[in-house]
Amino acid sequence: MNTQRILAHFQESADLKLQSANVLAQPISQAIELMFSALSNGNKILACGNGGSAADCQHFAAELVGRFERERFPLPALALTTDTSILTAVGNDYSYKEIFSKQVQAFGQAGDVLLAISTSGNSANVVAAVEAALEREMRVVALTGKDGGMLAKMLTDADVHINVPHTRTARIQEVHLVTIHCICDGIDVALFGGDVNE
Repeated sequence: MNTQRILAHFQESADLKLQSANVLAQPISQAIELMFSALSNGNKILACGNGGSAADCQHFAAELVGRFERERFPLPALALTTDTSILTAVGNDYSYKEIFSKQVQAFGQAGDVLLAISTSGNSANVVAAVEAALEREMRVVALTGKDGGMLAKMLTDADVHINVPHTRTARIQEVHLVTIHCICDGIDVALFGGDVNE
């Protein structure tokens, strides 16, 4: 592969991250406050998404249940993308659209937070999960790209929309990963204050 093409990927990714920083800092801060408040009140965070976004859900849950950059007690987070028996049973017996919403109905409670990840904002099963979460008086943090799609229209004033200003899926996912790390760091700082190296 031509090295210029590789360099162009890095440049576009770096440019988008810098461009997104000012746009996304406030909603990321709001997401941190929402999640920290839920965790402080004994609630949990559920996460759902497809493909690369499913991997991001698992990454996020692993950082909370394990650790991010400092030792601390485990925090309750659950990726709804991991139980193949639930996913295949619901997909087979009902529809693929319900693979996350059924789990939200089973595990979600008022005061919990749903992290809903969809680069288009239109993933039918993520939209259905958000509908189920709102019905259960959960709060939603939506990570999207493009124009935010259907998710942007569903959220209430109590929810948080983190919308990456780009149309290319790979670039959107790269900013989603930085966003997830910001949220994990923000939760740790809210719990313990200061810097990891202090």
